[in-house]
Amino acid sequence: MNQVNTIYGEINESAWIKAQDIKLLICDVDGVFSDGRVYMGNSGEELKAFHTKDGFGVKSLLNAGIEIAIITGRQSKIVETRMTNLGVKYIYQAQADKFAAYQELLNTLNLTPTQVAYIGDDVVDKVVMDDCGLGVAVNDAHPLLLNDCDYVTFTCGGFGAVRELSDLILASKGLLESAEGMSV
Repeated sequence: MNQVNTIYGEINESAWIKAQDIKLLICDVDGVFSDGRVYMGNSGEELKAFHTKDGFGVKSLLNAGIEIAIITGRQSKIVETRMTNLGVKYIYQAQADKFAAYQELLNTLNLTPTQVAYIGDDVVDKVVMDDCGLGVAVNDAHPLLLNDCDYVTFTCGGFGAVRELSDLILASKGLLESAEGMSV
């Protein structure tokens, strides 16, 4: 199996080739954009931490004409605010059936599964990861994902894994050196 050297390390050539066709990146939130922990205050408020590196990656992909979507099982005003501020138009929250939201995105954007990358961290993400063109697990994902995906990030969820995947997609298309984003 051939390897491709990236700025993060060596990866399987098939993941590199699949990344070249990506027109949509779908992300889970908890465990991907965040480290998976949910902080609850005494008054019921919920807090999450997001990494600015991931914000840069999202902006870079959007500026390159690659769409971003969120499909998450939880409902959170924080997620809506963060993703809206980044320019993400497709935000699916409280999704018990992530595959249905995925199919809706394919239809809405007139894409084939090979044009979609999905990044997740747990077994609920597997059904979409198995169908799309590039299935990606964050480094600290559940072992069932780590052993059955196209690419495992070198970075853990919540610490720049989305940026790493963004860089991979852009690099595979020859666009990384000219990437334009913002650390937000």
